Amino acid sequence: MNIMKNLIKRAIIALLLVFAVQSTFCHVTGVSAQAPMNGEEFRSHFISDQNTRAIGLGYKYLNGTVPAKTEISSSEPITAPKTIEEAVDFTKYPTKEVVATGYTAGFESTGKNPDNPSYGITYSGVKVKRDLFSTVAADLHVFPIGTILYIPGYGYGVVADKGGAIKGNELDLYYNTVDEVFENWGKKTLEVYVVKEGNGKLTENELTELNEDKELQVFRQQFKGKLKK
Repeated sequence: MNIMKNLIKRAIIALLLVFAVQSTFCHVTGVSAQAPMNGEEFRSHFISDQNTRAIGLGYKYLNGTVPAKTEISSSEPITAPKTIEEAVDFTKYPTKEVVATGYTAGFESTGKNPDNPSYGITYSGVKVKRDLFSTVAADLHVFPIGTILYIPGYGYGVVADKGGAIKGNELDLYYNTVDEVFENWGKKTLEVYVVKEGNGKLTENELTELNEDKELQVFRQQFKGKLKK
């Protein structure tokens, strides 16, 4: 009988020791006993958490804060979103139907030649740009200077210019050449997403910061790759 009691005591002590070691390990390492997220769960979590100024893994939020990195443990490989559309849930932003037309900085669109001092300079003062965040022209009563739009099939457009012929829900989307306008756009009626409303101002530094955000460079390189094709 004494032998049985001793065995039971030793078994209980061993179990308590195991629980104590496990508890200490979790406390020190921060690793919980929860099941790891698989790739699809992580992707869904990422998409539902976005409130970004445009987007991607670890994007800076529009309000200036930075989301904490998600720590995961999984034997399954995690595939990062391949495109902005996969990375960002644009449906959370208000939409507006517009008529969008492609334009260039050239004489055919602006009546200006390269020798004109104001050639390629927008109403906001920044130079026209086709990039991850491109300059676009709008009716400033509808879309103030600095407004950031996401335009499906074109990308991000930052309102930097206006035009005498632009009225109401109309946009002019900047392209580098006339050929690009005809090959890629022309004129379309579509829904655009209003990511951020502008305050009436836009500077070169602000546009540069948008395009050079380190956490957006994977998407910027994808964008530039498409332009070269």
